[in-house]
Amino acid sequence: MSLLFSPFPLRSLVLQNRIVISPMCQYSAENGAATAWHMMHLGNLALSGAGMLCIEATAVEPAGRITDADLGLWDDATEAALRPVLAAIRQHSKIAVVMQIGHAGRKASSQVPWAGGQLVPVANGGWLPYAPSALPLKDGEAPPQALDAAGLQRVRDAFVATAQRAARLGIDGLEIHAAHGYLLHQFLSPIANQRSDAYGGSLENRMRFPLEVFDAVRAVFPADKPVGVRVSASDWIDGGWDVAQTIEFAQALKQRGVDWIDVSSGGISPLQKITLGPGYQVPFAQAVKEATGVPTMAVGLVTEAQQAEDILASGQADMVALARAMLYDPRWPWHAAATLGATVEAAPQYWRCAPRGLNTLFGETPIGSR
Repeated sequence: MSLLFSPFPLRSLVLQNRIVISPMCQYSAENGAATAWHMMHLGNLALSGAGMLCIEATAVEPAGRITDADLGLWDDATEAALRPVLAAIRQHSKIAVVMQIGHAGRKASSQVPWAGGQLVPVANGGWLPYAPSALPLKDGEAPPQALDAAGLQRVRDAFVATAQRAARLGIDGLEIHAAHGYLLHQFLSPIANQRSDAYGGSLENRMRFPLEVFDAVRAVFPADKPVGVRVSASDWIDGGWDVAQTIEFAQALKQRGVDWIDVSSGGISPLQKITLGPGYQVPFAQAVKEATGVPTMAVGLVTEAQQAEDILASGQADMVALARAMLYDPRWPWHAAATLGATVEAAPQYWRCAPRGLNTLFGETPIGSR
């Protein structure tokens, strides 16, 4: 039996298979609210046959958006905009729907990627970003505002309020974004965090705020539903955040009941030097899994069915997350199931499409037409 297509339990949630659709920012929201694009995009991916669909990084407050077109969940309007999208998914798919929640920190107030992605000054319609320290992401940019005690409390409260709204919407699980150079990663990394108070300096201090956020979210999200964390296991910069510190952070999260660690890397600085290659981040997931025993997701240039199967069969990770590969081939799980001799969930409207010789791909007898 294919491990990739075996079920995986996360508290009361049981994934139908180990394929996860990574959260992918769409930069298509209006004042934080989901639009028709999200109905089309998420609806399409919900019919992919994957075990989990993770909604893109969702800002917990307006100042926490990467761009002014980011998805958010901070008030009644943003909550209401997501409700019909989720209702459509629930009507036609059994996929587990998880939401990644986060705050952009010093990466906030940026242009959308296809417009260049540069920081938008306040004078040009942007806003002042918040960060652990008043250190800009790039030379020449205006520095962000360092969060004071009141700011830290505001951000913690915002994560809590977003988690409560996600629970009301019936979201199956949450992933707290502590990766890719966004706010919680900024606290973790000595590259971005140069505070001299209880939230900076030592590893224990740098982990303090991200752990406080996790504790606060876990306390208000339904106990039977899972909460995971995405991390960057390496800054790819000498003297930055690394695998050893990631393992310490994962150990602390394990003590608090984290349900998975989604192991990515990079994002803290444009000076990073990443060595790319197929599955280049898988060893990070393996290191975290072996050191902590916490279920891990491997992500990053995983593109082939047998490659994903081998990652799981070798014990390097428990789940495999795909992003760009799913955009290029939204039926990737179907094709992977065909390759590995497995079955996959599909809407009955699509049963008739299975090629000859793959009549059991969907676990059903294909229907004909009259």
